[in-house]
Amino acid sequence: MSLQEVVGDAFTPDGLLSRTIEAFMPRAGQTEMASAVARTIDNGGVLVVEAGTGIGKTFSYLVPALLSGNRVLVSTATKTLQDQLFGRDIPQLVKVLGLPVRTALLKGRSSYLCLYRLEIARHDLNLPEHLAARTLAKVEQWAQVTQTGDLSELPGLDERSPVIPFVTSSRDNCLGAQCPQFRDCHVNLARRKALAADVVVVNHHLFFADLAVRDSGVAELLPSVQTVIFDEAHQLNETGVQFMGNQLTTGQLLDFARDLMAVGLLHARGLLDWHALASELEHAARDLRLVVGKSYPGAKLRWVGESPELVDAIEWKEAMDAVHASCIKVNFGLETVSEIAPELVRLSERNQEFIDRINFFSGSCQLDSVRWLDVGIQLRLVESPLDICNTVKSRMIQANDELVGRKSWIFTSATLGNDAKLRWFTEPCGLDEAEILKVESPFDYSAQAVVYVPQHLPKPNDPTHSAQVAEFVANAAAVIGGRTLVLTTTLRALKVVADSLRQWFSNSKNLDILEQGEMPKRELIERFRLGNQDGRAGCILVASASFWEGVDVPGDALQMVVIDKLPFPPPSDPQVEARSKRLESNGKSVFNSYFMREAALALKQGAGRLIRHESDRGILVICDTRVSSMGYGRRLLAALPPMRRINSEAEMAIELNALTRPSTMDPSWI
Repeated sequence: MSLQEVVGDAFTPDGLLSRTIEAFMPRAGQTEMASAVARTIDNGGVLVVEAGTGIGKTFSYLVPALLSGNRVLVSTATKTLQDQLFGRDIPQLVKVLGLPVRTALLKGRSSYLCLYRLEIARHDLNLPEHLAARTLAKVEQWAQVTQTGDLSELPGLDERSPVIPFVTSSRDNCLGAQCPQFRDCHVNLARRKALAADVVVVNHHLFFADLAVRDSGVAELLPSVQTVIFDEAHQLNETGVQFMGNQLTTGQLLDFARDLMAVGLLHARGLLDWHALASELEHAARDLRLVVGKSYPGAKLRWVGESPELVDAIEWKEAMDAVHASCIKVNFGLETVSEIAPELVRLSERNQEFIDRINFFSGSCQLDSVRWLDVGIQLRLVESPLDICNTVKSRMIQANDELVGRKSWIFTSATLGNDAKLRWFTEPCGLDEAEILKVESPFDYSAQAVVYVPQHLPKPNDPTHSAQVAEFVANAAAVIGGRTLVLTTTLRALKVVADSLRQWFSNSKNLDILEQGEMPKRELIERFRLGNQDGRAGCILVASASFWEGVDVPGDALQMVVIDKLPFPPPSDPQVEARSKRLESNGKSVFNSYFMREAALALKQGAGRLIRHESDRGILVICDTRVSSMGYGRRLLAALPPMRRINSEAEMAIELNALTRPSTMDPSWI
């Protein structure tokens, strides 16, 4: 039997999956996708699949990949999804299919405990805050028993803990084979397992970071696999461009200054004035930040000339020259002592990389790239290509096919485009010649969901818009006892909506307002999933950015999604501006070819949070009257799943009451 036939049999109503997995339900779309994946694995080539929510795309690509007997690399969007694939989905299928498959999980360096850095941290007097010592003690205790060194396995460790950079390595500070702990290194252990495995699970950040600097082991692994699968592939372009360019941050310089003094005093005390060298570099880095002033945190400043916009060109050059001069001075010093210890050799290499990057950003921006300055507590100097088209063609598909023969490349996501050829995804990713498959969701959206556009709200550019969105949310969510996710297009709107809702419910103990950033994303979502179970208060979660996708809350815990504005890209963003200019130069409509595509895809992603299961019901609210008043608004609405449209406050009240359970009818909600 061919692979397609074997896979088809597995997905039939009386097939292996139905007989062995209690929750498995045969779906025509899932079988169609699995068959296409099997065919591509057999024949080689590139397949792009938009698999609507609820298809079960994970099984659609894993079953044929596992049954093929090929060596497989699976890349997904986040470390959380990595853990889900490796810890749940793949083991379940390996057991069901009865296959002797070796699997491995590979993450970036910052996910693994570094034994050498832990040893240094014990004696580091610069550890931040008083809680650091307590957290470090927990890490040390866990270090004695962990087999993998994967910090996600350490209970109670906040992913934002300031201790993590002190107990993990980076490409900059790793000593490689010269490290005294090299034999027991968790990163190297994970790599060795990956190189020996049949199925390896990575994430997009790791994949592209390694493609750029060959640091994680993926570059070694890629030539030896026959099947490469990218799940949540809609993130590939934006992830890839981060690593295909150049970056320099003041935070990197400050970390280097700290390491310079610590390592210098440890191995060459008295041979150089380590304090003076580190202090001068630290001051130069801080002065560079001060030159930019108090720009709004998160701002991206265009950089098309000698200096970023709004930054004095002379002051910027002087500050950059000061950083460069400080690095040169460090270079001269390290040349005299670097042979004493491998750590000093690595410091010298890191310093030279800083000199090279400073020289790079002192020159002109490269062709078909865009340069900008990210402003926050630190500065991030960035230059990146406009897309990953050339990278995918020359460094992934063509390069590896020439080495090992024709691979199969599978790219899939629930949202990849709004046209038959999925050009939003395929064009920037260089996949123009790929086979395209669109598989519709099995959900009955017209029966399960409605979409409502409140007409009484002001235009989205009105200064009172966010406050009035909050008032609308408060009234609607009070009826259903929370169970509401509010997605904003800006962090500023997020803050206004969250603060207004807290004020609205300040006298109520029956509803919690959860705000992105107040705790780790995983904890926020877990609290939201629990809702008002076991006497807890109901929840309204107000979020932006990453919460527009990857949030999976099936059931009654989420029954209303509110989107504050149509998610058009900000035209002032340097990347958006550069991409727009390129389209204009090619004679294309920027609005239709770029802004509409981006907004449609983002809107579909946000709306996709609402219905996650065949039994889910809910309301999608778009608080932007342009949806009704503008022709493009109606086009964007048409890009959504086929939800039933309601038009009046009276209809909205009926829908809210239909979602209400008796336990949430208490008038004290308001």
